[in-house]
Amino acid sequence: MDMNNVNIEEIVKQVLAGMAGTAPAASAPAAAPAPAATPAGAIPKTAHVAVLTEKEHFDIKEYPIPPVGDDDILVKVEGCGVCGTDAHEFKRDPFNLIPVALGHEGTGEIVAMGKNVKTDTAGKPVKIGDKVVTCMIFKDDPEITMFDLNKKNVGGADVYGLLPDDDVHLNGWFSDYIFIRGGNFGSTFFNVSDLDLDSRILIEPCAVLVHAVERAKTTGILRFNSRVVVQGCGPIGLICIAVLRTMGIENICAVDGNQQRLDFAKRMGATMSVNFMEHKGIEALAEAVKEQFGGHLADFAFQCTGSPVAHANIYKFIRNGGGLCELGFFINGGDATINPHFDICSKEITIVGSWVYTLRDYVTTFDFLKRANAIGLPMSELITDKYPLEEINEALKKNLAMTGLKIAVVNK
Repeated sequence: MDMNNVNIEEIVKQVLAGMAGTAPAASAPAAAPAPAATPAGAIPKTAHVAVLTEKEHFDIKEYPIPPVGDDDILVKVEGCGVCGTDAHEFKRDPFNLIPVALGHEGTGEIVAMGKNVKTDTAGKPVKIGDKVVTCMIFKDDPEITMFDLNKKNVGGADVYGLLPDDDVHLNGWFSDYIFIRGGNFGSTFFNVSDLDLDSRILIEPCAVLVHAVERAKTTGILRFNSRVVVQGCGPIGLICIAVLRTMGIENICAVDGNQQRLDFAKRMGATMSVNFMEHKGIEALAEAVKEQFGGHLADFAFQCTGSPVAHANIYKFIRNGGGLCELGFFINGGDATINPHFDICSKEITIVGSWVYTLRDYVTTFDFLKRANAIGLPMSELITDKYPLEEINEALKKNLAMTGLKIAVVNK
């Protein structure tokens, strides 16, 4: 039976079944009376969206929910991680998007879908009540499929949460509903109903690291017994360590200046650590890394910070013939000063850059998260702070303060 032909009572029953245990309407914020007055399980007429209206300020705006077309999906948002990209946009608007509905690390439950929607981008069946995440939007390259993406990453594509505002408005995951457009819009999405909420919130940043490690493997240097340095133990570096650990790599040295993050790095799979605050100068720091590896330099290194100085330093940690994956610069962070002769040529360093991910990496990430949880890595503890939608300004400020790890906006 086409879902469009199911009567409203049946839709309510299905949505209610998928929402068991959610907070009662009375717990909704006072500023959002419309959803609170909507019968439980019913789809409201409007949605609340956090719109960045000026630098460092979101307003919660209310927009009508558009009719769901034959190829569209309406998703009730459960949560969304705060990315460094969101923080950059919040602070400086480098992409010139204001006003914009942000949030691209989101997940939620399908509450309405067009009659033509049968499967997700990977061919997995979908139905009302399933949990989903979005990936890239190929508006400029609609012929790309799952299996054409061996070498093409998200560059050139769009994502929900970084779209210019338009008459739909429900374009980002910092909202209570998001409208996934079908047809020629080029949306991609995945059914991830077999993952818990925290895991689903972490899918997008984890895909960044799955892609980076896959790029590193193309060098032929990264192996089970490799000595690996991961520089930078924010969420990206910590997830990098987890991906390496799930692959069976155990000789991992974490480098950072925050001891709490270094301690957490060991819980994520690092076997040793170096606090650069305890060493003066790059030579002393490189010697400390070498000592951790029993007198050897690293076979491979991952540079996970956005610091040009950190990039310049990391070559000193790598042995002759070793490899480097640079993934810390999503936006222009400035120039790094290196000596090409000593840092690259004479050591014959193999370097790969990594930027975001491909669709195939996204699917691989689902299995990575299952494996990480199965071997006891504390993935959910990466999410240190959760804020309701009406406190999104505080969530972004918390991210910029760097006093937590992963910050998330989670709906009631």
